[in-house]
Amino acid sequence: MEPSAGDATAGAPARDGTFVQSLDRGLAVIRAFDAEHPRLQLSEVARLTGLTRAAARRFLLTLVELGYVRVDGREFSLRPRVLELGYSYLSGLTLPDVAQPHLEALVGRVDESSSVSVLDGNDVVYVARVHTKRIMTVLITVGTRFPAYATSMGRVLLAGLPDAELDAYLDRAELTPLTSRTVTDPGRLRKVLERVRSQGFAVVDQELEEGLRSAAAPVHDRQGAVVAAVNLSVSASRTTLRQLEEDFLPPLLETAGQISRDLGRPA
Repeated sequence: MEPSAGDATAGAPARDGTFVQSLDRGLAVIRAFDAEHPRLQLSEVARLTGLTRAAARRFLLTLVELGYVRVDGREFSLRPRVLELGYSYLSGLTLPDVAQPHLEALVGRVDESSSVSVLDGNDVVYVARVHTKRIMTVLITVGTRFPAYATSMGRVLLAGLPDAELDAYLDRAELTPLTSRTVTDPGRLRKVLERVRSQGFAVVDQELEEGLRSAAAPVHDRQGAVVAAVNLSVSASRTTLRQLEEDFLPPLLETAGQISRDLGRPA
């Protein structure tokens, strides 16, 4: 017996008795709309899904009634309510879940190590990381902590604090020199953080460890608050400060924006 023209699953593997074919077809109608096909006529939906025109029409009108699709004359398009279908999944994702694929894409693009951290007391704590070459004398893994004042991610996170919380940090933090370049004067550090806040990124040159340069950008939540930082670490022997800012900073800022949008921040 030949499959009917309206069977959108013709040729697909056999399903057991728990499979709800009508749900499969309804989701296929939603998936027919994309960036290349934001508006579709009935015949186009039928062609893209493999449904008959009659079946496609029933699914489209049902989706219109449920508020997921709008109809304008002969054309159909998705309504914002379809975002509800993915919200439960996205809201259950943790920051590392959201950040990890973006870090992997960034590292694949620039071939340098990248991490995401959050502020915990006076330290940054790594919550996600993708590495290439080991460029530090200590191994960095998820859970590694460093003093915030001497790291690019720490400075981004400190710059994102409300003024009162930043004042409290500067009062209590012990700014110990880790290299000959480490900023240890509270007044000077405050000016550095003010610059970080205004420019939207931080660059640190061998203040945490000799031979290590890094740049970091803030990750914002849906309210615009800085909730994390993402960085790139490079070897000072291979990468100049100018190269770091000109070649690596733009993709880093782009990645931070992508993570922020995935966390719900409006574009």
